[in-house]
Amino acid sequence: MQNLHQPESAAAILSRIENLRPDASKQWGKMDIAQMMAHCSAALEVATDQKRIPRVFIGRILGPLFKPNYYNDKPFSKGSPTAPDFVITDKRDFDKEKARLIVLVKQFADGGEAKCTTQPHSFFGPLTAEEWGIGMYKHMDHHLRQFGA
Repeated sequence: MQNLHQPESAAAILSRIENLRPDASKQWGKMDIAQMMAHCSAALEVATDQKRIPRVFIGRILGPLFKPNYYNDKPFSKGSPTAPDFVITDKRDFDKEKARLIVLVKQFADGGEAKCTTQPHSFFGPLTAEEWGIGMYKHMDHHLRQFGA
């Protein structure tokens, strides 16, 4: 299973990010490519404990039921809902967001499991560092596929 803590998985994600272009067409969703990269950066900031998002009530109820979907082998579906804290609607600069995302992917990967947050996921609740690594890989893969990368 791919895990963003694994050097080869992180290298593959970074290569796909490097290949992104500002004119890439989205296959689904509402965000443009710069907004998508800002969205992914925000998720990585949570996973590296640089940003904290409180648990949502519905997650306390439903999170345990859906938690295995975060770290199983199945890719995220195209219509997955986005938590309000991660919705990006303002205009973003492509080059700045790309550079920021690359830095955050490297921080997450280089920090390894020891530097991963111990805070609970806002929806799924407590996750192990390995589950965070798998989930972050799946999240990045989902959005890179969104833009054909």
